[in-house]
Amino acid sequence: MFPDSAISPAVKICGLTQEQQARDIIALGADALGINFWPKSKRYLPVEQAATWLPAVKDLTTLVAVMVNPEPALLDTLLKENLVHILQLHGDESPAEVQFLMDAGAQVIKALQVRDEHSLDQIGDYACETILLDAYNPGLYGGAGETFPWELAVLAQQRFPQKKIILSGGLTPGNVHEAVRRTHPVAVDVASGVESFPGIKDLVLVEEFILQAKQG
Repeated sequence: MFPDSAISPAVKICGLTQEQQARDIIALGADALGINFWPKSKRYLPVEQAATWLPAVKDLTTLVAVMVNPEPALLDTLLKENLVHILQLHGDESPAEVQFLMDAGAQVIKALQVRDEHSLDQIGDYACETILLDAYNPGLYGGAGETFPWELAVLAQQRFPQKKIILSGGLTPGNVHEAVRRTHPVAVDVASGVESFPGIKDLVLVEEFILQAKQG
């Protein structure tokens, strides 16, 4: 799903809403793009609209569908139309629900909000290989621009060495280098940290973020 982090982490830019921005960000070196299908998100893109351009860029990058407690109809559309490569579940999805999607052939990232060591316990409950760690912020399900103690990401890797950890939450061009140096994640994920406003990315910030992450 993502390369080993021994050299440098993959970079996922999340919350894309426009095809041209997607193409521009791919050209800047992003490894994956996240499309937000949660209607309450400031970066929400209806699946009908996304379907008009995702196929045009699908061979150029890794496309990730970001969802919160998705309805079966949305999952059915994404899987049947093969619009994305990976499903990222940001809500209260159970280990059984994740297993069901994996059994159906989907690649899954489970996003978990963490605030202390005890919140890491849930990592072991999920069968998916890749776990995204985000700051605890009930009701927002990510994208709030808040960090969490990075030592928790290190501890997660120590406790669950079989898992691949994606670092998210409050990352910016100004702190991603240090975050990567301290945590060595398989990938870093950013939305608000590289935006002009929700759903529209600042390409200068995106380029700097990728540069800083890859130098980490």
